[in-house]
Amino acid sequence: MVTLCRLIGKNGICQLSKTNKSQAIRELVSHARQFANKPWADDFYREVMRKEQLQSTGFGKGIAVAHGTCQGIDQVYVALGISQEGIEYDAIDFQPVHLLFLVANPPETQLEYLSALSTLVRLLRNDSFREKIMHCVTAEQVYLLFKRRGCTIPIRA
Repeated sequence: MVTLCRLIGKNGICQLSKTNKSQAIRELVSHARQFANKPWADDFYREVMRKEQLQSTGFGKGIAVAHGTCQGIDQVYVALGISQEGIEYDAIDFQPVHLLFLVANPPETQLEYLSALSTLVRLLRNDSFREKIMHCVTAEQVYLLFKRRGCTIPIRA
């Protein structure tokens, strides 16, 4: 079992400046330590965008959980991009996204991948927790918020 804060880490939380969906996803892939400079990062970005073209992962209340499976990835990775301005995302409620999560996994870890996704969605449905994230000023504060929450995911990392 691993905690959600361990999967994200302090360097997996980024402030986003882009307000366009594809640019914001690219910005997060480029800046989060989980994805930056990895040989599979471009393939992962393309896979996420392919899925986004099929159906938006913006599930409302200012949240999107974009995700993709890609060869070359060695474990499940999670990153968070925070946009104060909001990202035009084609979310189900037509509202801008302020919390953009990216979840990456290798093809052979579908159960772990689904566990990470469901843990994130369950946590983010909590209005109070979402508001606390949005009021954080630094990545360190967001990281500590996840750490205090202590959500565990039944995966290997």
